[in-house]
Parts: sequence; structure tokens; C-alpha cells
Amino acid sequence: MARNIFVEHLAHTPIEKQETEIVERKGIGHPDSIADGVAESVSRALCQMYIERYGRILHHNTDEVQVVGGQSDPRFGGGVVLDPAYVLLVGRAVTQVEGHRLPYRHVAVQAAHDYIQSICTNLHVDSETIIDCKIGQGSVDLRGLYETKKLLANDTSFGVSFAPYSETEKLALETEELINGPLKKKLPEVGQDVKVMAYRSKDKIFLTVAAAMVDRYIPDKDHYMNVKEELKDLILNLAARKTKREVAVEVNTGDNPKANIFYLTVTGVSFENGDDGSVGRGNRCNGLITPYRPMSLEATAGKNPVTHVGKLYNILAFELAQRIVDEASGDIEEVHVRMVSQIGRPISEPQAATAQVMLADGAKLASVKGNIEGVIANGLDHIGNLTERIVKGKVRIF
Repeated sequence: MARNIFVEHLAHTPIEKQETEIVERKGIGHPDSIADGVAESVSRALCQMYIERYGRILHHNTDEVQVVGGQSDPRFGGGVVLDPAYVLLVGRAVTQVEGHRLPYRHVAVQAAHDYIQSICTNLHVDSETIIDCKIGQGSVDLRGLYETKKLLANDTSFGVSFAPYSETEKLALETEELINGPLKKKLPEVGQDVKVMAYRSKDKIFLTVAAAMVDRYIPDKDHYMNVKEELKDLILNLAARKTKREVAVEVNTGDNPKANIFYLTVTGVSFENGDDGSVGRGNRCNGLITPYRPMSLEATAGKNPVTHVGKLYNILAFELAQRIVDEASGDIEEVHVRMVSQIGRPISEPQAATAQVMLADGAKLASVKGNIEGVIANGLDHIGNLTERIVKGKVRIF
């Protein structure tokens, strides 16, 4: 099988040696992340329905979820949601097979409901959100491509990623995962809507953390300020374990206690009070937003996991980049992987698959080129394995 795999040396300063760096992580309760999570959950639920009924995944894309903020009245000790948030499920799916109509709307709405409830633990989904499904029938032409036995790309698109994570990137990612993970029992006052902005200047990292606070657990201003300080200390403890660089942390910098302005919410998520969200506006499939690195604007969440290269190539590029670095034995400081498809062409045969490598001192391209080509070829040979892992929720999407 002919493969257009290209490996080249990239004369570029690796991220860790650059003087500045900016990284963003939108947490699982951010409106954009909620939109991503809902879209992916709906896709996975449709996949399961199709597999159970027909033994294979039928055509669908559910990557146009919109989250429209509601209205709330948060107060110390507990406020109320005044108007529910609105979640719109949009996309295309196979809705009938041989004249038999499928319960796709029920499946989609239930999946969205269950996902939001699992993420937003202080939110009452039934009374504080409205979930509306406008998913309809897909394109006949695209469906024709999708249903051929040989898996053909349903779009002309590309995927891109890099490896390894920098210290700043890992710290941004792990800070949010700490807050929305182990710290939840310790600090129930902190909601799920968390955003971490990391800025590095030479060897100092500045972390700005926006964390929605849950009003029912906070009786007054003093308690709120104490929670902020405790959260800051816990983040600094994490940073001390992850980097030798100096780290400064600020939490909820928009607060103005003298004016009684606090990041206080009823549900722990900002979409209760006007903040909107859309699929693809948040993290890439490596979990981050990285303006100093190569990035795709393609939304990964909600696209079908069988032939949509906008999903598969971005995920595969991320995994291949990690594998290339892991197997390089220190010869590679950084790698950028890109793949581009042509609609109608087998997904395992991209128009081009490229790896640009920044070599460590003394390393030669010839010593790593063959292994890199092998890693990429192997990944493309087994690209079909991604589908099962995606459907089972074993692949990071955002």
C-alpha cells in the first residue's frame, strides 16, 4: 500500500526553550466543554443504538450542540435558578432503516440529560435545563460514502497535534483535573465551571484560575475568601510537585468584595446565568488550547467515529505524536504531526501524513526517520481500532 509519509527536520525553537508561552484549559463545566461533552455523549449513544440493532454504526454527526444560558439569582447560603438553560441538539443521523423509524430523539435527549447530570452535580437537569432535539436526516451523498464496505473519508480535512506536553501545558491541564477531581470532596464549594489560563515568562508560570463557587455551601463573604485561599494553596502544592519553576496563582480575579461582586453561582456552572457554549470553541482533543503550538479549528466532539477525518485524524495525530516521542529515546525534543485527507479516499490512506521533528543536540534525522515512518504507518494501518475506543469513551475528546 502506497503511503505518502514525510518526515523532516524542523529548525524551530522547542516550546520549553522559548521565553513565553500561553496555555488555556476549559474545565468540564465550562459551557463550551458542556457542549462538547453533550455532543460526544449523543454520538456515542447513537452508535450504541445502531450497533445493537444493526451490528454497525450508521451515519451521523451531532457536532452542532448549542448551550444557551439561563438566568439565576445566586446568594450566600443559597439562591435560585430563575430561567432554565437551553441545550439545543443539532446534527444529522440515520432516522429510518428500511421504513422503520428509530427512537433517535429519545436516545439523544436521554444521553444529553444523563451527561449533564453526571457532570453538573449541583444542577437539577429536569427543572433547570431544557433539552431540545432538532437532529434530522443526513446527506444522501455523504451517507452513500459512509455505507460503503471500504471506509472512505467523508470530508477533505486535516488533523494536527504535537508532543510532548510542556510543563506549563501539563500544569494547566492537571490543575483543572485536580479541581474537578480529588478536590471535589475536600472543597464542595467549588463548582465544575473552572477555567485555567497559564502564562509562562521565562522560568515563572502565572496561573489565573476562574472557579465558579456554589452558593449553598458558602454562608458569607469570609467563607468565600477562605475557600479561595485554600484553593490557591492546593494548586500551589500541585505545582510544587510538577515543576521547579516559580509559580504564581490567582483565583477569581474578577471579584470585588467592596462592591459585593463574587463569582457565585447556584449550580456551579456559569450557563445558569447567561453564559453560552458551542461545540469546538473549547479544548482540542489533547485537552488544551495552545496558541503557541500547531492547532486545528476542527471540532472533534460529536463527529461520527468511523469515517469523519476531522475527528479521527486529530485524535490519531495526537496519539502518534506521543508515541513518536516516547520511542525516540531522547533524540526528539518536539514533534508536530499533520495528516490531510481527500473526500472519498480510504481513511487509512491520507493524501499526506507528515512529521516535523526538532532534534535533541547531537541527534540525526536519519537515526529516527525510519522509526517515525513506521509509527505513522502502523497507526494508519490500525486507524479502525480508534472507533471502538471512542464509542467506549476511552479516548480524550476535549
